[in-house]
Amino acid sequence: MAVSLPGLAALAALLFTWMQVGQTSKELRITEQGQITNRFNSAIGNLGSASLDVRLGGIYALQRIMQDSVRDHPTVVSVLAAFVRQHAGASSASEKEPMADSADAHTPSADIRAAIAVLARRLPDRDGGTPVDLSKVDLRGLRVTDRILIKFPRADLSDADLRWGDLSGADLRWADLSSTNLEMAYLRHADLRGAVMSDANLINANLAGADLRKADMTCAGVILDTASGVETPSLCTNLQYAFLDGADLRNAVLTGADLRNAHLTGADLRNANFTGADLRNANLTGAKLAGARGLPRRS
Repeated sequence: MAVSLPGLAALAALLFTWMQVGQTSKELRITEQGQITNRFNSAIGNLGSASLDVRLGGIYALQRIMQDSVRDHPTVVSVLAAFVRQHAGASSASEKEPMADSADAHTPSADIRAAIAVLARRLPDRDGGTPVDLSKVDLRGLRVTDRILIKFPRADLSDADLRWGDLSGADLRWADLSSTNLEMAYLRHADLRGAVMSDANLINANLAGADLRKADMTCAGVILDTASGVETPSLCTNLQYAFLDGADLRNAVLTGADLRNAHLTGADLRNANFTGADLRNANLTGAKLAGARGLPRRS
């Protein structure tokens, strides 16, 4: 029995040390979370400042919190998106203004661009199901630097005003772009797989090389002729004069879409649904059409 006492003492010492380490780790986590809470509250306060520099500081402080704390990542996404919606202006007002002559005629303010840049470079896998909600926002002329790959999968950009915006190469898989104004926008090589684009305005938009597989461009509604009882599509996606050269539209749904004078040279249209679409004067030179349905009114 006496021989085993040193062993028991060593075991007790090890157990005591383990408990101390566990308690210390717990205290460190509590302290760390308290520090993050303080940083978060300070950053939120800075967002409401009248000073642009202070607001920018708040945005970048939230970016650091998002990087340091996986738990707080979804909250920061919601806060930054709400900041953009509140301060960028509403698309309901901007849509009343005429189309600008160039991309430089209107651009979001520096703090709005910074907030969107932070959202664009985040890790979407940490979102925890929290969508990037930039719906109904005036984002005309939006530009994000070439070094940033825009990551907006499943983002809500519905009813946003993105005329002259540059979303080239953006990850917009399954994003909601319904009723979004993308006239003259740049979406070259953007990933739009499964995106909902009902009633989107894409007049003169550049979608060359974009991936639009299974994109949904069905009409958003119908008009009922009360006399005849006949329903006709309304609020359809407008792709007049759009550049879709080399785009991948396999299995995309473009029922009722307006594709007059669109450029579809070399596009992959296999198994796409063009039922009721208007393709008058569209350029389909070299396009792959196997299995495509519809293709009416070409001249």
